[in-house]
Amino acid sequence: MSAPQVSNDTFAVCDLELNQVSIVGIVRGFTPFVTNMQYSVDDMTGPPLCVKQWLNEEDWSLTSVPPGTYVKVIGSLRNFSGQRSVLAMNIRCIKDLNEITSHMLEVVQAHMLLFEKVLKGLRESSLKVKPKHPDRPQVVLSSIAHKVLRVIRRSCVLAEGISLQDLKSQLDYLSMRDIRASLVFLVNEGHIFSTIDEHHFKSAEH
Repeated sequence: MSAPQVSNDTFAVCDLELNQVSIVGIVRGFTPFVTNMQYSVDDMTGPPLCVKQWLNEEDWSLTSVPPGTYVKVIGSLRNFSGQRSVLAMNIRCIKDLNEITSHMLEVVQAHMLLFEKVLKGLRESSLKVKPKHPDRPQVVLSSIAHKVLRVIRRSCVLAEGISLQDLKSQLDYLSMRDIRASLVFLVNEGHIFSTIDEHHFKSAEH
């Protein structure tokens, strides 16, 4: 949902173009249309995602997936009138709940592979920051991560911290990719934590 859109139907994560995506979630509802069926699929990582499946005359004889059913969706990310959705090539009901666990592990692995090189680059192009507490190991931050942390610390008066969008507006000279990579780094190092959702952050140091 937060992947930058680099062209009309092209999205990217860490400069890697998204082609097919795989989503596992529970159907919250569906709406039939003349040419397609639209499902609301909740994968528990944010608001339910709109999944659109185009149908022909033969497909209308098939029974729609009822709400409360776990499904696996294979498709491509699209943007219709400003609303992101997945154009499904295949929607399959999940009968073995081990598939849900397997999908979660795949998501973790994909996340690690995507950000491994980014985090490595942040560490290598780092500058050293004098530790606040001498009994703790010295923390190494990149110049970009240091700027992100500084803005987050300035917003510590707010209970919910600072949102990703406010962070981007204050650091408009940085790319969203660099900001996100810095946030991952800072969370992993214990400098910040998410608050009301995964898009709000607050400094761990008072």
